[in-house]
Amino acid sequence: MPRRLAVAVSLVVFAVCILSGMSAGNTFGETVRRALIAMLVTLVVGMIVGVMAQKMLEENASQLAKKSENSETDSVSKDR
Repeated sequence: MPRRLAVAVSLVVFAVCILSGMSAGNTFGETVRRALIAMLVTLVVGMIVGVMAQKMLEENASQLAKKSENSETDSVSKDR
């Protein structure tokens, strides 16, 4: 998941940079250079955010699993 998120966001940033560079009238080389730098920076930031999001989801899922186990054992012990 983190890689997919990072790649998708960085490709969107690359496309936006290319389009804005063309509309600003920059040279082809300058536009591509800036777009590549923006894409690489966004890829790194996207990987960091993606890993953080995955960790958060895993922690929340494990907490929910523990809560459901505790509620099941409590209901079984009350039935006896």
